[in-house]
Amino acid sequence: MSGAVVDSAFQPAKWLGGPHLQTLFPNTLRRVARPSMEWEVFELSDGDFLELAWTGPPDGPVAMVLHGLGGSWESPPVRGITHALAAAGWRVCCFHFRGCGRSPNRGVTAYHSGMTADPIEVLGALAKRYPDRPRVAVGFSLGGNVLLRLLGEQRAHAPLDAAVAVSVPFLLDRCADRMERGGSRLYQAVLLHRLHTYLQARRHRPGPTGPIEPALRARTFREFDSAFTAPVHGYTSADDYYARASCRPVLAHIARPTLVLHSIDDPFMHPDIVPDAGELSSSVTLELTRGGGHVGFVEGTPWRPTYWLDRRIPEWFASIA
Repeated sequence: MSGAVVDSAFQPAKWLGGPHLQTLFPNTLRRVARPSMEWEVFELSDGDFLELAWTGPPDGPVAMVLHGLGGSWESPPVRGITHALAAAGWRVCCFHFRGCGRSPNRGVTAYHSGMTADPIEVLGALAKRYPDRPRVAVGFSLGGNVLLRLLGEQRAHAPLDAAVAVSVPFLLDRCADRMERGGSRLYQAVLLHRLHTYLQARRHRPGPTGPIEPALRARTFREFDSAFTAPVHGYTSADDYYARASCRPVLAHIARPTLVLHSIDDPFMHPDIVPDAGELSSSVTLELTRGGGHVGFVEGTPWRPTYWLDRRIPEWFASIA
């Protein structure tokens, strides 16, 4: 059986017309109350570590949140959904990819769109730690791609009860191409600056650093992935990485209830990368909006903007419980 592709009821705020305003406003100007976070250093089986930031009721069901490229729990969408889920009674775990927390990681390995081993290891530990609690996950952008890859690779063995992925780059090569065109080059420049900052932090710690210097000269994602992501993580080229790390080829194998939220005007992507129902497993619902940009989805008025994701995601988890 195939999955479902449905039209969303979301209506973007009229004062934020177009994909760029919907993308820029919530990701740069949104202010979210800073929750009290409890930090955990999670030791990985390969000798490296990553960091988890926890909030919400200690006895609540567990929701893990995966940030996007160059992000952290400080990213406005992550902080927003963390606040919303905690308010709904969830014990929220903000997963930081290697080096994206408070400290650079130890090894040369960084993170990328196909890096499923680390969240699988964390989720396996959480399943043992909280065997009687529901466990779900939310992933934004790169984190959403990783989450969908994980679900598709693990199939019925995925250590989750349900998941939501938002603004996912279904085909990485097409997204890399889009980011080199028009106004999307602004987003590419901002994200590359974050990646360069991430790599510069690795320069000053002991141990191997990988091919940092050529990556710091990269001016496009394809150049960066050719210089750093592919050789450091076992891919033969950027194209090999894009082919093997994209989530669209594994959507048919997902066996857990999964909601994918995506705007057809997302400025990070070509509209033709969106899969059709025949490419989705029966466990997957792809909800398409007619506006919303990239991890935007702003409603309301200029004086009282509201954020649809903070309402839609907790409601969907509650509906399948």
